[in-house]
Amino acid sequence: MKHVLTLLAVASVFAVSNQALAYDGQNCKEPGNCWENKPGYPEKIAGSKYDPKHDPVELNKQEEAIKAMDARNAKRIANAKSSGNFVFDVK
Repeated sequence: MKHVLTLLAVASVFAVSNQALAYDGQNCKEPGNCWENKPGYPEKIAGSKYDPKHDPVELNKQEEAIKAMDARNAKRIANAKSSGNFVFDVK
């Protein structure tokens, strides 16, 4: 009797797990392309409430900071090559 109940329990677990694996909640257009927009999400993002509206001035600040960082690093490397030891604060 124990074997029958065990087999019945195992069979029911497999049946439930098989149903759970059968649907993942996505409708894929092709393998690997399973993105679905939520209802109400616009087809065109520009001008909608989902548009990030990046400020060009803020983006330019980041670009300038990266260029300044590269220049400082170049000075540090040049100083290390000429003197033989690395100094972080090179003017």
